[in-house]
Amino acid sequence: MTQKTQIMDAEWMEFHPSPRKPEFQPPKGAVDAHCHVFGPAADFPYADMRKYTPCDAGKKQLFALRDHLGLSRNVIVQASCHGYDNAALVDALECAGDLARGVAVVSPDVTDAELGALDRAGVRAVRFNFVKRLVDATPQHVFLDIAKRVKKLGWHIVVYFEAADLHDLVPFLKQLPTTVVVDHMGRPDVSKPVEHADFQEFIMLMATSENIWAKVTCPERLTIAGPPYDDVIPFARTLVDLFPTRVLWGTDWPHPNMKSHMPDDGNLVDVIPRIATTVEKQQALLVDNPMRLYWS
Repeated sequence: MTQKTQIMDAEWMEFHPSPRKPEFQPPKGAVDAHCHVFGPAADFPYADMRKYTPCDAGKKQLFALRDHLGLSRNVIVQASCHGYDNAALVDALECAGDLARGVAVVSPDVTDAELGALDRAGVRAVRFNFVKRLVDATPQHVFLDIAKRVKKLGWHIVVYFEAADLHDLVPFLKQLPTTVVVDHMGRPDVSKPVEHADFQEFIMLMATSENIWAKVTCPERLTIAGPPYDDVIPFARTLVDLFPTRVLWGTDWPHPNMKSHMPDDGNLVDVIPRIATTVEKQQALLVDNPMRLYWS
């Protein structure tokens, strides 16, 4: 692949160059449980199968941001621009040591040896992406086969979908044989109230399936009103209040595919006390829950 094809898409917005120090001080041991590394392309080229070409956003920048925000650990999620090649993810995990864990994307023909190598590097989950604008469709039976294999390693499943697809995915989600973590609250339509049937279906799914968790992440991605994300706060706060032991938080740095605005990560940290409104809920969201899921 030529160097030209590795250049960032023209409409891509680069991550904030100098996020402010947040006013909220996270508890000791706090985890950014959803973030990414992109390249750098010179070392870890982007996949031919990708739907977008991002800006370079490597491990050193990620770990510097972690420290700047007052966080302690990262869960790094393989992004679709790297396809099935988890090399950049593994490199970041090996550099971080015990301070990071990973969520991989694997091909249907991944070998047990390859899964074992990912496990030793610190991967603890595999991601299934159903967002059609980001990836080509994969038959559900392929995902179910992968889920059965990674369960043997003690891994869980991370799923990414949009709210419009939830109803059709519920039977599949209930078949998954291990813990399931839903990215970004299932991407609710925040123009509709929390009480709307769409979000209530997601709440019912969590209420009736004790293995399903949610990431209360990406107000910058879900908002219609923009910062300070008042339209998203009620959705995240509802999930934290109802399911305090099954929620995770993360920055989503470096914020792929943002087109309306690029968030200041310091501002995102300051959203935390608005959605987790007590010290006990903040401790669970930021420390206890991710440590139990990724480090135990």
